[in-house]
Amino acid sequence: MQAQMQLRSQRTAAGVRTTRSRVQPKVMCRAFNSMESPYAEELKKTAAYIAQKGKGILASDESNATTGKRLQSVGVDNTEENRRDWRELLYTAPGLGQYISGAIMFEETLYQKGRDGRQFVDVLLAQGIYPGIKVDTGLQVLPGDKGETTTQGLDNLADRCKAYRKQGARFAKWRAVVKIGEAGCPSTTAVLENAHGLARYAQICQENGLVPIVEPEVTLGPGDYSIEETAFWSERVYSHVMRLLNEYGVVLEGILLKPNMCLPGLDAPVASPQEVARVTVRTMMRSIPPAVPGIHFLSGGMSEEEATLNLQALNEEAPNAPWALTFSYGRALQSTTLKTWAGKESNWAAAQDILVQLAKANSEASTGKFKGPHPVPGGGRILQALRTGGAGK
Repeated sequence: MQAQMQLRSQRTAAGVRTTRSRVQPKVMCRAFNSMESPYAEELKKTAAYIAQKGKGILASDESNATTGKRLQSVGVDNTEENRRDWRELLYTAPGLGQYISGAIMFEETLYQKGRDGRQFVDVLLAQGIYPGIKVDTGLQVLPGDKGETTTQGLDNLADRCKAYRKQGARFAKWRAVVKIGEAGCPSTTAVLENAHGLARYAQICQENGLVPIVEPEVTLGPGDYSIEETAFWSERVYSHVMRLLNEYGVVLEGILLKPNMCLPGLDAPVASPQEVARVTVRTMMRSIPPAVPGIHFLSGGMSEEEATLNLQALNEEAPNAPWALTFSYGRALQSTTLKTWAGKESNWAAAQDILVQLAKANSEASTGKFKGPHPVPGGGRILQALRTGGAGK
């Protein structure tokens, strides 16, 4: 009898241990899915603010070399003073904050001051625009003969994020490019390498108090590939990126996504805004979780009017989308603005006016309310070569 009681006691004790071991993994899973960073709630609020309906992002993060080329295209020398004046023109445009909630800056610009002595980060905040910072250091060609790339910049990223946050930045951007339209592209190596880089960057940013903009760009380039081919690869790239973000413990409510719209190759017939919207929304629905607060489309390759009309069509196609369908535009906001200014003080106000008109048009499009006419009608496709060595978007 005593032996039976001892055996029953052992079984009961073993049962308790077994039960406890079953509970522990559940507790651990909850911990893994909860961000340990003290910035977690702030990051969610920041991402929600930037992704608010009717506002978008001004992508003014071009590197000094890329900015110099654009300045020289309108006869302006590539000097620090001229680069500063150009960014000041953008950031001080009266009323810009009605339509723009965030501005991505290059490192030089983040630390610059305007003519009145105010830091640019304070100039932006005064308009209700959150300052952001480009943290990648450019593209590097992967081994092989296909010209595929990976993105550099993980070295010392944590320390840089701390410094950028101290200076006033509240979000960051990292651009990864996946090449399509050529035999053998994209390779599995390129897809996985770029997804890993984006996930690790996002993890480091969140740990150090910056909302990461995740930019997996399935690049628009030469070729006659169809819009469906772009959609096929975009869906797969985004799915890999989201999987790795989850594996790295990135909180999706505290990120923003900056993808490409689904477009046919530059040598194929241009798709209508309605076709672009149908295919792009389908791709997003299949691959982007509703937890992501905002999808801020890039404008690469599109004219200013095309970028606005496609954004309008996206919001008509999915008026009740789980995420904000909005914009993070560089050229589509800056190209005509720069040409209007051309480095002349007498053109300052006119250039700011066209910038605000373009921002307003895209703001309206991000709510499905753009009726036209467009401030800069027409324009054709723009070939943007893959940039290496630190060039910005």
